[in-house]
Amino acid sequence: MSTLKVTNIEHESTTDGGIQLDSSGHVTIDGQQLPTAGALSNRNLIINGAMQVSQSSTSTAVTTTDTFVLDRFKTGSGSSFNLNSTISQSSTAPAGFAYSYKVDVTSTSTPTGSQNGLITHAVEAQNLQHLQYGASTAQTCTLTFWVRSNKTGTYCLQILHHDADKWQLHEYTISSADTWEQKTITIVGNTADAITNDNGIGLQFRWHLAAGSSDHVSASSTWTGSSQGYFTTSNQVNLFDNTSNEWYLTGVQLEVGEQATPFEHRSYGDELARCQRYYEKIEPASRTQGKMHNSGNTQCHFSLDYKVTKRTTPSVISSRCSASQVYDGTNSANSGFSFDSDGISVDSVTFRITLSSSLGSGTLYRNLGGYDMRCDVDAEL
Repeated sequence: MSTLKVTNIEHESTTDGGIQLDSSGHVTIDGQQLPTAGALSNRNLIINGAMQVSQSSTSTAVTTTDTFVLDRFKTGSGSSFNLNSTISQSSTAPAGFAYSYKVDVTSTSTPTGSQNGLITHAVEAQNLQHLQYGASTAQTCTLTFWVRSNKTGTYCLQILHHDADKWQLHEYTISSADTWEQKTITIVGNTADAITNDNGIGLQFRWHLAAGSSDHVSASSTWTGSSQGYFTTSNQVNLFDNTSNEWYLTGVQLEVGEQATPFEHRSYGDELARCQRYYEKIEPASRTQGKMHNSGNTQCHFSLDYKVTKRTTPSVISSRCSASQVYDGTNSANSGFSFDSDGISVDSVTFRITLSSSLGSGTLYRNLGGYDMRCDVDAEL
């Protein structure tokens, strides 16, 4: 029987064909970095980092209201700063990507005082327990992303440890106009403060686009502060100073380890399911079933099941029922009913249909006036 002999490898820079080992023991194969910690798959802790999923809208005008357009990425407005822009899913993207998050300035704004304009992404706390925050073994992570803008200069990336009210603040530079550039940020683990094991915010990432002078602080690669406020350095550019300005983001990846690895692409179906934990458009492909309460009652209950269990009990932010009839088992009809929400859980939402007259008691009613009973539910962080 042949025996495989394994010998210790000293951490010296070596090369064997397409395999390279540097002095720190990091391995690359054909120039592609292997993970330096953590799993080989499911490394990326960011959901929708390739900007594939946009359930609510592919283009929305925003001002002072914090808004999700592409799933899991939200605008942020400090002290009612007016972002004055159109947020959209753009097909302008670097090689290997199909989409990006685009901010297109539509009218100018100048932040003063504590005003801020930014884009945020929050990671659920219970998905970050392997980072071991609050212990001496707290893990170093690497954040990478692709960014592009016609407005060159210094931008700020703020990382909030939500439970501890602490943050890191990093600068990055867009050097060439209208050119995709990949940025890498090293995030040292927080050994002093744990991330609570719950369904709340663990870490939040903030790409700043403008900030007033009251929120200017020094950059810091260590966990600092005692506030969840928005902060940048004084070098932060104002993207909103010209209507020709635009800013793009894609390829966002957060992974355990001190070296950036190639972006972990996931299928659209996988990414959609991850997004639906936080937001879902429910549009049934078949008619919905319901029951009358009791004899002589004019109310039916109809339940719609989610495709994915929600992070928490969601809000129904939009509901539609344009049907004009409810049918019973003999297909008789009753028109002129009203429509309102009645019950909601992490697994389903129930609607109550109030009819103009009773169809009878205890009968299972089918065919709720066509296919147009639907709603949007929001359980976002």
